[in-house]
Amino acid sequence: MARVRNGNSRVGYALAPMAAAALWGGLYVVSKWGFDAVPPVTLAFCRIAVGAATLLVVVRYAAPKRRFSRADVRGFVALGTVVAASIVTQFLGTAMTTASQGSLVTVLTPVFTILLGVSVLGERLSRRLGLGIVLATLGTGIVLYGQHDASTLRSGGVSGVGMLLLASATWAAYTVWGKPLVQRYSALETATYSCAVAVPITGLAVPVELLATEASIGPVTPSVLAAVAYLGVGGTAGAWYFWYKGLEGVDASVVSVFFFTQPVVGAALGATLLGERLGPGFVVGAIVMGAGVVLTSVGQPDRPSSPGARTTAERTETDPSGD
Repeated sequence: MARVRNGNSRVGYALAPMAAAALWGGLYVVSKWGFDAVPPVTLAFCRIAVGAATLLVVVRYAAPKRRFSRADVRGFVALGTVVAASIVTQFLGTAMTTASQGSLVTVLTPVFTILLGVSVLGERLSRRLGLGIVLATLGTGIVLYGQHDASTLRSGGVSGVGMLLLASATWAAYTVWGKPLVQRYSALETATYSCAVAVPITGLAVPVELLATEASIGPVTPSVLAAVAYLGVGGTAGAWYFWYKGLEGVDASVVSVFFFTQPVVGAALGATLLGERLGPGFVVGAIVMGAGVVLTSVGQPDRPSSPGARTTAERTETDPSGD
């Protein structure tokens, strides 16, 4: 049975969702490159389509051939539906709200994930984990307060905020409900097949958006193509794999806390690449958030993985069909 044996192993698994959050943090800079020329749902479809194509190429050469049970097929379909809803509602909500309201996704997603992890997966919320979550939330709040205009929290539409809340809840569900499939197969396969399912689902919404809103796609400039490429390859294929990779070794509650690093990375990249100014609140918030992340990822008691969890080599050797 696979086991997280020591703190070093735990830190290794924790670095994967941190990498995912770093890739998502880069989306802030990418948005400055001009991909606002593409309507929200259409952009979501382009992102998922590029991500799925990238993942399918990788999984063809890196994963064993499988024959999935009907239950697992239904699981992949459910995950694909949930993540499609998450991405579409996030893009719509972002387009309908202010930047400060958009930060709700960052703050609330870990909260929803922890609640689902405890209630659905039976994860234990230790004192250390609880303290780490509080510190990470506080630090992120300080960073966001300095990065955005708090006075705009009350502006914008209620529908947009509702979309952001739905995006947070559905991403939490994608994280928690994906864990059994991640343990049965792998992070790569689970991210790939759920992403592939999400492509036609989001594709169905594109003509609805274009017809209902009379939106149009702007000129396809190199910056737009670069933005879509980053969204698909980095922000979807790479980030979704890294996010699920963390679930191979630690609880969903622990993985979720790394979501808090996204605005820190985004602000740092904005200062580095766009010349934006970082105030003292950024430094204080980043330190507090970092302390919370360290508490959640280091020093948690070793635990056996669930009965279905096996290494890739064990799955290939003992169960090449995947059934």
